[in-house]
Amino acid sequence: QVQLVESGGGLVQAGGSLRLSCAASGRIFGPNVMGWYRQAPGNQRELVASLPSGGNTDYADSAKGRFTISRDNAKNAVYLQMNSLKPEDTAVYYCYLSAASFNYWGQGTQVTVSS
Repeated sequence: QVQLVESGGGLVQAGGSLRLSCAASGRIFGPNVMGWYRQAPGNQRELVASLPSGGNTDYADSAKGRFTISRDNAKNAVYLQMNSLKPEDTAVYYCYLSAASFNYWGQGTQVTVSS
């Protein structure tokens, strides 16, 4: 059973930075994709950034130039460095892992950006 545990959310002023971390435990076989989604109240969950184990990064337009995704394959961990945060970035951020046709999700971490 794969489990994902996120950390690093919190309250920050507009223009500030936060770094989210996510560690996956359990057996993970083969190529996989790790990344981040977010969901604001009243909105659908949306992709923020993703990074395959052997591929290139993909970012939502809203994240380009401000957010950076990275991963440590040895630790099965993925990170999201968020800079120049805006109030509209306020949401619950979910880590995910897609492997062997299964999708796994973390419990979510709240990010609140005050104006």
